[in-house]
Amino acid sequence: MVDKVSKEVRSYNMSRIRSKDTKPEILVRSYLFSKGLRFRKNDKRYPGSPDVVLPKYKTIVFVHGCFWHLHDGCKYAVMPKSNVDFWKKKLYRNKERDEENQKELEEMGWNVITVWECELKKDKVEQTLENLYTQITSEL
Repeated sequence: MVDKVSKEVRSYNMSRIRSKDTKPEILVRSYLFSKGLRFRKNDKRYPGSPDVVLPKYKTIVFVHGCFWHLHDGCKYAVMPKSNVDFWKKKLYRNKERDEENQKELEEMGWNVITVWECELKKDKVEQTLENLYTQITSEL
């Protein structure tokens, strides 16, 4: 399958994808902050550099993009049709790394919560954020 855009445009598009401070992350952090929770963000001291670390609640929150972290059963987690070998290797390694990081954090005594990008779409965002807040505060 031929790419619909030039190599330069594709390169530019890919360069705009951020690894931290994405819109879903900012949405989650803003909500938690508005509820009075204080946290560290993208803390490199922990496996996977969690998006939100709440030491008081011994809880870590990852905000994952459905495509990049292969959300099971999600319509946004679609394998690209070009350069399939590259993408399959990359995306499955991301998923594997997420599982390793979560296991390591749980062994360290942390409660790990994953929020998926699709759960933050307009029709689900309020319920997802309320559930997240409840999960965090009920752990204390």
